[in-house]
Amino acid sequence: MKIWNTLGFIAFVAILFTSCDSGRVFDDNKTIVNDAWYFKNTVPFEVQVTDTNALYNIYVNVRINSDYKYSNIFMWLNTTNPEKKTDQRRIEIRLADEGGKWLGNGLGDIYDYQFPVFQKIKFPNSGFYRFELEQNMRDDTLMNVKAVGVRLEKAVE
Repeated sequence: MKIWNTLGFIAFVAILFTSCDSGRVFDDNKTIVNDAWYFKNTVPFEVQVTDTNALYNIYVNVRINSDYKYSNIFMWLNTTNPEKKTDQRRIEIRLADEGGKWLGNGLGDIYDYQFPVFQKIKFPNSGFYRFELEQNMRDDTLMNVKAVGVRLEKAVE
Protein backbone atom coordinates (compact mmCIF):
# COMPACT_ATOMS: atom_id res chain seq x y z
CA MET A 1 0.00 0.00 0.00
CA LYS A 2 2.85 2.36 0.83
CA ILE A 3 4.34 1.90 -2.65
CA TRP A 4 1.06 3.06 -4.25
CA ASN A 5 1.07 6.19 -2.08
CA THR A 6 4.65 6.90 -3.12
CA LEU A 7 3.91 6.32 -6.81
CA GLY A 8 0.81 8.50 -6.57
CA PHE A 9 2.83 11.31 -5.00
CA ILE A 10 5.52 11.07 -7.70
CA ALA A 11 2.87 11.19 -10.44
CA PHE A 12 1.23 14.21 -8.80
CA VAL A 13 4.54 16.09 -8.57
CA ALA A 14 5.35 15.27 -12.21
CA ILE A 15 1.97 16.59 -13.36
CA LEU A 16 2.38 19.68 -11.20
CA PHE A 17 5.78 20.53 -12.69
CA THR A 18 4.69 19.99 -16.29
CA SER A 19 1.51 22.02 -15.86
CA CYS A 20 3.45 24.98 -14.41
CA ASP A 21 5.39 25.41 -17.66
CA SER A 22 2.59 27.28 -19.45
CA GLY A 23 4.97 29.50 -21.45
CA ARG A 24 6.60 26.57 -23.21
CA VAL A 25 5.90 26.36 -26.93
CA PHE A 26 8.60 23.80 -27.78
CA ASP A 27 11.23 21.99 -25.73
CA ASP A 28 13.07 19.01 -27.19
CA ASN A 29 16.44 17.40 -26.60
CA LYS A 30 18.08 14.82 -28.81
CA THR A 31 20.54 12.23 -27.60
CA ILE A 32 24.02 12.28 -29.10
CA VAL A 33 24.83 8.70 -30.13
CA ASN A 34 27.60 7.19 -27.96
CA ASP A 35 28.10 10.66 -26.38
CA ALA A 36 30.29 11.47 -29.41
CA TRP A 37 29.21 14.53 -31.42
CA TYR A 38 30.89 14.48 -34.83
CA PHE A 39 31.30 17.99 -36.27
CA LYS A 40 29.39 17.21 -39.46
CA ASN A 41 26.37 15.82 -37.57
CA THR A 42 23.88 18.65 -37.22
CA VAL A 43 21.00 18.14 -34.81
CA PRO A 44 17.72 19.43 -36.33
CA PHE A 45 14.53 20.70 -34.68
CA GLU A 46 11.31 21.75 -36.42
CA VAL A 47 9.23 24.31 -34.53
CA GLN A 48 5.82 25.60 -35.55
CA VAL A 49 5.17 29.25 -34.75
CA THR A 50 1.55 30.37 -34.97
CA ASP A 51 1.45 33.61 -32.94
CA THR A 52 3.47 36.35 -34.65
CA ASN A 53 2.33 38.99 -32.13
CA ALA A 54 3.91 37.26 -29.13
CA LEU A 55 7.42 37.79 -27.81
CA TYR A 56 9.56 34.67 -27.51
CA ASN A 57 12.72 33.47 -25.77
CA ILE A 58 14.92 30.87 -27.46
CA TYR A 59 17.33 28.68 -25.50
CA VAL A 60 19.89 26.04 -26.39
CA ASN A 61 20.05 23.05 -24.03
CA VAL A 62 23.20 21.00 -23.45
CA ARG A 63 23.75 17.88 -21.36
CA ILE A 64 27.30 16.67 -20.68
CA ASN A 65 28.95 14.23 -18.33
CA SER A 66 31.77 15.17 -15.98
CA ASP A 67 34.40 13.67 -18.31
CA TYR A 68 33.83 16.49 -20.83
CA LYS A 69 37.30 18.00 -21.23
CA TYR A 70 36.56 21.68 -21.88
CA SER A 71 35.10 24.49 -19.78
CA ASN A 72 32.91 25.69 -22.64
CA ILE A 73 31.30 24.60 -25.89
CA PHE A 74 31.04 26.52 -29.13
CA MET A 75 28.30 25.66 -31.57
CA TRP A 76 26.47 27.03 -34.56
CA LEU A 77 22.76 27.71 -34.34
CA ASN A 78 21.46 27.60 -37.91
CA THR A 79 17.92 28.90 -38.41
CA THR A 80 15.74 28.57 -41.49
CA ASN A 81 12.43 30.44 -41.57
CA PRO A 82 9.28 29.39 -43.47
CA GLU A 83 10.44 31.41 -46.51
CA LYS A 84 13.72 29.40 -46.51
CA LYS A 85 15.84 32.40 -45.46
CA THR A 86 18.73 31.23 -43.29
CA ASP A 87 20.68 32.73 -40.41
CA GLN A 88 23.76 31.36 -38.68
CA ARG A 89 24.85 32.40 -35.19
CA ARG A 90 27.93 31.14 -33.34
CA ILE A 91 27.29 30.75 -29.63
CA GLU A 92 29.50 29.91 -26.69
CA ILE A 93 28.11 28.21 -23.61
CA ARG A 94 30.30 28.45 -20.55
CA LEU A 95 30.13 25.12 -18.72
CA ALA A 96 32.67 25.51 -15.89
CA ASP A 97 34.22 28.33 -13.91
CA GLU A 98 37.94 29.17 -13.88
CA GLY A 99 38.51 26.59 -11.14
CA GLY A 100 36.88 23.81 -13.15
CA LYS A 101 33.63 23.66 -11.17
CA TRP A 102 30.68 22.76 -13.39
CA LEU A 103 28.11 25.55 -13.59
CA GLY A 104 25.13 23.49 -14.74
CA ASN A 105 22.46 21.69 -12.80
CA GLY A 106 23.99 18.37 -11.83
CA LEU A 107 22.82 14.97 -10.75
CA GLY A 108 25.63 12.49 -10.24
CA ASP A 109 28.08 13.04 -13.08
CA ILE A 110 25.52 14.54 -15.51
CA TYR A 111 25.17 18.32 -15.96
CA ASP A 112 22.41 20.23 -17.74
CA TYR A 113 22.62 23.75 -19.16
CA GLN A 114 20.04 26.06 -20.68
CA PHE A 115 21.60 28.99 -22.52
CA PRO A 116 19.53 32.00 -23.65
CA VAL A 117 20.23 32.82 -27.30
CA PHE A 118 17.41 35.28 -28.04
CA GLN A 119 15.25 37.15 -25.54
CA LYS A 120 11.92 38.84 -26.31
CA ILE A 121 12.01 38.45 -30.08
CA LYS A 122 9.12 38.34 -32.53
CA PHE A 123 8.83 35.94 -35.41
CA PRO A 124 7.87 37.86 -38.57
CA ASN A 125 5.99 34.97 -40.16
CA SER A 126 3.97 32.02 -38.93
CA GLY A 127 4.93 28.55 -40.06
CA PHE A 128 7.68 26.03 -39.46
CA TYR A 129 11.12 27.21 -38.38
CA ARG A 130 14.07 24.84 -38.53
CA PHE A 131 16.81 25.12 -35.93
CA GLU A 132 19.99 23.09 -36.35
CA LEU A 133 22.75 22.75 -33.78
CA GLU A 134 26.26 21.99 -34.96
CA GLN A 135 29.29 21.64 -32.69
CA ASN A 136 32.13 24.06 -33.49
CA MET A 137 35.01 22.96 -31.29
CA ARG A 138 38.60 21.99 -32.08
CA ASP A 139 37.78 18.28 -31.96
CA ASP A 140 36.24 16.64 -35.01
CA THR A 141 34.43 14.35 -32.58
CA LEU A 142 33.44 16.01 -29.34
CA MET A 143 33.24 13.40 -26.61
CA ASN A 144 31.01 13.30 -23.51
CA VAL A 145 28.17 15.38 -24.91
CA LYS A 146 25.04 13.41 -24.05
CA ALA A 147 22.30 15.57 -25.62
CA VAL A 148 21.52 18.95 -27.11
CA GLY A 149 18.21 20.70 -27.57
CA VAL A 150 16.18 23.79 -28.29
CA ARG A 151 13.53 25.46 -26.15
CA LEU A 152 11.09 28.10 -27.36
CA GLU A 153 8.88 29.85 -24.83
CA LYS A 154 6.59 32.85 -24.79
CA ALA A 155 8.35 35.70 -23.01
CA VAL A 156 6.82 37.46 -20.05
CA GLU A 157 6.17 41.03 -21.12
